[in-house]
Amino acid sequence: LRGFTGFRTLMLVDGIRLNNSTFRDGPNQYWSTIDALSLDRMEVVRGPSSVLYGSDAIGGTVNAISTGRSDYGDGFDWNARMFYRYSSAEQSHVGRVEASGQYDHELGFHVGVSPKTFGELRGGEDIGTQRKTDYDELDWDAKLEYLVTPNSRFTYGHQNVNMDDAWRTHSTIYGESWEGTIVGSDRKRTFDQGRDLDYLQYHAEALPGFVEEMHFSVSYHRQDETEDRVRSTGIQELQTVDVQTLGLSAQFESPSPLGRWVYGAEYYHDWVDSSFRRYNAAGDLIQVRVQGPVADDATYDLVGAYIEDQIPLANERLQLILGGRYTHAQVDANKIRDPSTGATFSLDDSWDNVVGSARLLCKLDAEEHSALFVGASQGFRAPNLSDLTRWDADWGLEIPSLGVDPEQFLSLEAGGRVRYERFAAEATFFHTFIDDMIMRVPTGETNSGVPVVTKQNSGEGYVQGVELSGSVALHRDWTLWANFTWMEGEVDSPVMEGGPEETSYLSRLMPLTVNSGLRWQHPKWRAWAELAATFAADADKLAPNDRLDTQRIPPGGTPGYAVCHLRAGWSPCRYATISAALENLTDEDYRIHGSGVNEPGRNLIIAADFRF
Repeated sequence: LRGFTGFRTLMLVDGIRLNNSTFRDGPNQYWSTIDALSLDRMEVVRGPSSVLYGSDAIGGTVNAISTGRSDYGDGFDWNARMFYRYSSAEQSHVGRVEASGQYDHELGFHVGVSPKTFGELRGGEDIGTQRKTDYDELDWDAKLEYLVTPNSRFTYGHQNVNMDDAWRTHSTIYGESWEGTIVGSDRKRTFDQGRDLDYLQYHAEALPGFVEEMHFSVSYHRQDETEDRVRSTGIQELQTVDVQTLGLSAQFESPSPLGRWVYGAEYYHDWVDSSFRRYNAAGDLIQVRVQGPVADDATYDLVGAYIEDQIPLANERLQLILGGRYTHAQVDANKIRDPSTGATFSLDDSWDNVVGSARLLCKLDAEEHSALFVGASQGFRAPNLSDLTRWDADWGLEIPSLGVDPEQFLSLEAGGRVRYERFAAEATFFHTFIDDMIMRVPTGETNSGVPVVTKQNSGEGYVQGVELSGSVALHRDWTLWANFTWMEGEVDSPVMEGGPEETSYLSRLMPLTVNSGLRWQHPKWRAWAELAATFAADADKLAPNDRLDTQRIPPGGTPGYAVCHLRAGWSPCRYATISAALENLTDEDYRIHGSGVNEPGRNLIIAADFRF
């Protein structure tokens, strides 16, 4: 999102932070622990949004909102859904069974389970089957609602996601060389990933008095991962990270002569356990390390309070939105391995941060068909346990880094939108200033021939871009749509600890990308069809870490691509929908920049959705 990934983007689940204090830099697997089949919708805020959402909300914030009972009536009523999807490229079988019900406008329930089996993924015509890309997943969720009044309710929710033996094949002997990438040497590298979330929320709207809306949430979130890695020598390394998070939040909305106020507070507390064990080729335990990939026996706190005022101006044709937030972050890590002696030491540190935002929206006509907007927003990211205590050996030996401070960002954006019945378009330009970005820096030392790197607040730079999107109804049944994204970014950082600085590109920048399609939809026949295409330019603006990531990024960058897809669907009755797609019609070999696996080659997808 807007040049950032990993722990510089924030994911919420029903308003609860998915991000915890162990999230790492770069593309990671954690967003995949959200079952897309359990969602009602996803809401995206692009750009820094730390005023409302706190630390990590730099590139943007995504709120994944789970489905639940949507309608209530007299007596008892219930309905169910069965969904199945088959994909030929990975011989996958994905299912969903769910049921929901209600009783007398007061009680509602929803429960669902999603079993998933993915086979080995077949890429394009040249790379073929990519070994060890298969894995299994089982997810389930439940939600219970009690409506105190038509405008207020208590909600209890539970989510459980389990992924079994998901390989990181790029670093193993099973990886595939593509466009010059290097095949890894690990014999095995798998992840078991699990997530459990329980929460109780209270929502009330249209209240009389000063507070018109109120929302309270208490949550318990557990995320755990186990990495099983066998090196080329036969040495096995088992690493675990277990994070338990208590979350508390309250948000209120109050109308007043000075505007509509949105204000609240939140608190998140992480308990972190992390372990590392090494075994020889015979299976004998030969080492137990003080910590795993991050510090063991650690806690991390985030406390925040925020306020935002939406002020109507000039007969409500203008709207000014002003906001501010205070955040306190604190870490207490008891078991960290000293990189020099191997001894155990502890860390206790804290940071305070204040950010603000301002946005002006101008409606150009009374019917709100068109509008212009301009804004400035600050973002920040407090150092987490991955920044401070990480012990890892992917691109070098990364050792704990003490004394780093929060990253600071300031984003300016301007744009406009037009929305009519047959035509809609939006254009945005953004420029984000980067200050004190935490980056890996070589120390100049080596450990067993492996370069040692640490982290410092050494990145100063920018990222900027243009986002365009639009759609036009060519005919009653035909719609043409497209979107366009371009961005560039650079940072200044030292080539070595204490050394001179160099200017380099921001890591894993998204290349110029265009998506477009022509869609036909017939309301009477309840049928639709779409021809869609994606075009991406060469991703050849590489950061130093990108150039070193030779197992995932080809020399000179990731080649551009153009792929086309044909999709169609039909609802023979209101209870059933059948859809099919033939994706990557030309069977092209391509991959998303930074990925260690190529995307599917020519792929037949068939899906059926039954609701009764």
